[in-house]
Order: sequence, then structure tokens, then C-alpha cells
Amino acid sequence: MSTPGGTSVIFDLDGTLVDSEPNYYEAGRQTLAGQGITDFTWAEHEQYVGISTQETLALWKERYGLTAPLETLLAENNRRYLELARASTHAYPEMRKFVELLASEGVPMAVASGSSPAAIEAILAGTGLASLLTTVVSADEVAHGKPAPDVFLEAARRLGATPADCVVVEDAAPGAAAAHAAGMRCIAIPYVAAQADDPAFATVGLLLRGGQAEFTAQPAHDWLASTTPAS
Repeated sequence: MSTPGGTSVIFDLDGTLVDSEPNYYEAGRQTLAGQGITDFTWAEHEQYVGISTQETLALWKERYGLTAPLETLLAENNRRYLELARASTHAYPEMRKFVELLASEGVPMAVASGSSPAAIEAILAGTGLASLLTTVVSADEVAHGKPAPDVFLEAARRLGATPADCVVVEDAAPGAAAAHAAGMRCIAIPYVAAQADDPAFATVGLLLRGGQAEFTAQPAHDWLASTTPAS
């Protein structure tokens, strides 16, 4: 088996490694309902896929005229989300295989997510991926969330890797844009099928338009090995 030597892989978490968007939708719906907004739909939620929780709530404050402080809304939303996440979050089976395959070859890996550190920790622990993905960066730890490249560049720094040697695995257009801005290659698995034509996805190296239903570990590994820069 060919090993993608010299390559580091940086995974987005929500919608990429795990199917957490339903929990984020429900947490957001409950948080908004507590502020008197009772008609928040899944279609509206999809507009915020790939954007950090903090930035999403800031946008909601403006959109819905919420008067509660951002910090209060964030704490409430995170509390609700963690309750849901701890009760039920599932890793995508082929993504788990991909992580295990890369780990068996000693490929450096990180998670770079718009979720809070507590949410990332809870999900990785609950899915059993924490022991394989020990380098973790939250958007809360950097100046700007996706589509800015900050979270991916910080992940590369912690891995001791150059951006050109990194491959990002993403499900959302802001993440694909962030990978491109960071100077990293990208495997994109759109969570929202309608977003597959977003211009941000035109910059990626491998686009699986069918989303997780189209993703399998071995072909992704083979693509990774075939595109590894010569050392």
C-alpha cells in the first residue's frame, strides 16, 4: 500500500467526520425559540453550515434583532448542543475507516472546527476518535473563523507542517474557501447537495458531489497518495 509520506491531513468536524448538523439545528432552534423566534427551519439552518457557532449567533442577533448579549446566547446554545451531542453523535463509517487507515500509516492528523473546544472534545470522546485525533483547533482559538484560513494555518503550525503539505477534508463552502486561502489541497464532500456548485468548491482537488454517500476511505487514500508533492 502506498503511504502518503510527508502529507498531513486536517479534518473539519461537523458534517465531515460526524453527522452533527441535526444536533446543531435543534440547539439553534431551541435557543431562538427562547428568544421568541419560533419559525426557524432546517432550510434556514443550511445557510449557516460551515460557519462557526459564534459567528452564526452574531448573524442571528442582527437578523432577528435579538437583545440578549452574544455571550449569553453562545453559552445557552453550547449548553443545549452539548446535551444533544453527548446523547447522540455518530461518526460517518467511511470517515472512521479513513482516519484509522491514515493513523495506521502514521500520517499526522488534526481537527480544525468552528465548534467550541468543549463541543469538539465531547464529540471526539463520544465517537471514540479522540485517541486518533489528538491535535485539535477550535475557531474560538483564532482571530477569524472560516472562510478565513486561520484555523487551518494554526492546525498546520501545531502539526509542524507547511501548508503545501496539508490536505483539508471539508463539507462546506466556507471551509473549502479557507483551505484554498491557506494554500492547502482539499477533499470536499458537500453536506448540502445544493452547495456543490458553489464557486469555493471549484478550487478543491477532489470534489465528491454526492456527499458522504459517495465517500469511501480507500479511494480517498489513493487520491491522497497520488497527489503527495515530491519531497
